[in-house]
Amino acid sequence: MRLLVSPSSIEEARSALAADIIDVKKPSEGSLGANFPWVIRAIKELAGKPVSAAIGDFDYKPGGAALAAYGAACSGADYIKVGLMFDGKEKAFELSQAVVKAVKDEFPEKIVVIAAYSDYERLGTISPFEAAEAAAEAGADVAMIDTGMKDGKSTFSFMDTEMLAAYTAENRRRGLDTALAGSLTFEDLNALRSIDPEIIGVRGMVCGGDRSCTIRPELVEKAMAMIR
Repeated sequence: MRLLVSPSSIEEARSALAADIIDVKKPSEGSLGANFPWVIRAIKELAGKPVSAAIGDFDYKPGGAALAAYGAACSGADYIKVGLMFDGKEKAFELSQAVVKAVKDEFPEKIVVIAAYSDYERLGTISPFEAAEAAAEAGADVAMIDTGMKDGKSTFSFMDTEMLAAYTAENRRRGLDTALAGSLTFEDLNALRSIDPEIIGVRGMVCGGDRSCTIRPELVEKAMAMIR
């Protein structure tokens, strides 16, 4: 597993440098809130390692998502991540395909991440399993699960270990990597190791349990040590 940590600013990114992937987003704008292009660029220059950029929790707006994805790719992001905040597999395919084309026509080496939400039933959005199927058909690289509503409930509140293991295994059969996130804790790491996704994404875990606080470098190092 690789550890992805999500700082919210250039200054905070300095505390996350021990992670495998630095994820640029703006938590105040949603689960996958987009940060500014200049912040992506600056963190990429600072990090010296792969950088991920969230482009938003999107309604069904393929054009807007494609343009945002292209902007993130041009700003230096290695992973471009979009959340599907709507229902319908056909719509998910169309938006995912638009994002893939926007990124890979010019940057074929970059990685497209299609995210759905573990709490999809309460949000009324597409299930992660359907979203992953659409992502694979669209030519994306990674299927991700996060929580859409940040109220302290984790992905494990909505999907158990067996479901997440099945999701990860199905993604591998489709040629997709898996990223799991959503208010994960240090106590979840044993279960995550058994599920064995390619990436786990955290923020609150390395902020001392409150994602609104600041990332603590010693907790990033602790998470890396436990994963290894």
